[in-house]
Parts: sequence; C-alpha cells; structure tokens
Amino acid sequence: MSLFQRLFTALRTGAITDQEWDEIRANLIAADLGVKLVDQVILTAKSVKVEDAKTAISQVILTWLSKKDRTLITEANTLKTILIVGVNGTGKTTSVAKLAASLKSSGNSVILGAADTFRAAGVAQLQTWGERISVEVVSGKEGAEPAAVAFDSAKRASDEKCDYLIIDTAGRLHNKNDLMAELGKVKRVVEKVLPITEVLLVIDGTTGQNGLAQAKIFSEAVEVTGLIVTKLDGSARGGVALAIESALDIPIKFIGKGEGQGDFAAFEPDSYIDGLLA
Repeated sequence: MSLFQRLFTALRTGAITDQEWDEIRANLIAADLGVKLVDQVILTAKSVKVEDAKTAISQVILTWLSKKDRTLITEANTLKTILIVGVNGTGKTTSVAKLAASLKSSGNSVILGAADTFRAAGVAQLQTWGERISVEVVSGKEGAEPAAVAFDSAKRASDEKCDYLIIDTAGRLHNKNDLMAELGKVKRVVEKVLPITEVLLVIDGTTGQNGLAQAKIFSEAVEVTGLIVTKLDGSARGGVALAIESALDIPIKFIGKGEGQGDFAAFEPDSYIDGLLA
C-alpha cells in the first residue's frame, strides 16, 4: 500500500467524517511523517477538489524536499574522500560496499577504509565485501584506533592516486559528546592527508522518528552532506525520508532496498513521490 492510498481512497468515496479524518491523520503520523507535515497534507486535501488532490499534495511534498545537489562529485583526476557515518544496525557497512561497487562499475578506482574498529564483525564484513567486489580494504589490528585506520586509508589512497576513498566509521551512539569527539577526530586526521569531499549518513528507513533524531545528532557532530536511506520504498514506513529532508535540508543521495549488491541506487525524487501517491 502506498503512503497516501488510504487518504485518496477516502476522498474518492465522498464525504469524510471527522472520525475518518482523525484516522487518516493518525495513519500518516504512524508512517513517520511527523505532525507538522501531516497537518499540511490534511489541510491541502480538505481545501481542493477531489480530482485535484493528488496534484496539490504532490506540490506540497516537493516543497519539503531539499534543493541541494543529490549527486556525488565526479571530477576526473581528483581523489574524492567519502566518510560514511551512522549507528550500528542501519546497514552502514553494507552501504559502503554497495556504493563502492556502484562507483567501480562506472569505471572508478576505489579503496575502502575499515575504521569501524570497535565492531570486529564490521571489519570482517567489509573485508568480505572487498573480496567479493575486488576492492582493496585498508584495516588495522583488532581494536585499532579508528582514526589511525582512517589515516592509513587516506595515505594509501593518496599513494595509489585512486578516484574514491570510502571510509566506514564507528557506529556507536553512547551519547552526543562521545560521538562528536570520535567522528571529529577521524575527520581531522584524514584532513591532514586529504580533504573530505562528502559525509554521508546512513539511516534505516524503518526506524521512524528515531531516524530523524539520529540525523539531527550526526548533523551536529559532522557536516553531513547527504543521506543513504536503507529499506526505503513507497510503503507506509517510508515517511521518515520526507521528514528528514524537510527538517534538516539534507538531500537523500542513495537508497538501499535489500542485501544484494544491486539493491542500491541514486535517489530519484519524482519516482519516490509517484510511489507515495500511487
């Protein structure tokens, strides 16, 4: 079921009771849009003709989306450095590998930095992916300092003159101060070797308003330039993507829909909105 299907079905049936409006509102809030955005949709739906509702709501949604560039910098003969951040369990390490595979398939040379050293399984997972997609992974000894691995990765990428360096960072979220200190240190040591081109935050699209809270915290810790939203589709659990863009003006750049290497694509706003309104 698309996010707004219940609303459009009700509109087509004719007069909607106050109780039905309340149920529609509760349904949309449960889909993680947030109260402010839901109330904008309801107000729009009530103020236009039934046949104009879909177009009107589409225009409202467009105003929520960021106007910032959704593409990665692709300048030739320049090493681009991407930090991938996010809490554990969002699909962060898998997203690192999928992005690397996508860039490599476009003819780019890529090196990965396994700086999520507090999670041994994360390093091993990235190394397995590296073997699968034939991309070099720079890692340290078990329990190595994340910033040290990030620094070694930057040195290796610089020496190899590759097109992209993608660094998987630690995903612990004990408290805001720990997070800022940890990510800040990684960023500083990398910048001793290379400028940071992008900081991409991975958000699980099914985490609801907690995803918006995570985005706010990471945005305070580092300058997030874009989002990778996993498990995102046009279903009733896809509203958090709109909420994040509306609240923080951070563009979604990529989406992940599954565990496979090909389940990763650039985010296309028009297609996403079409799915919501289908």
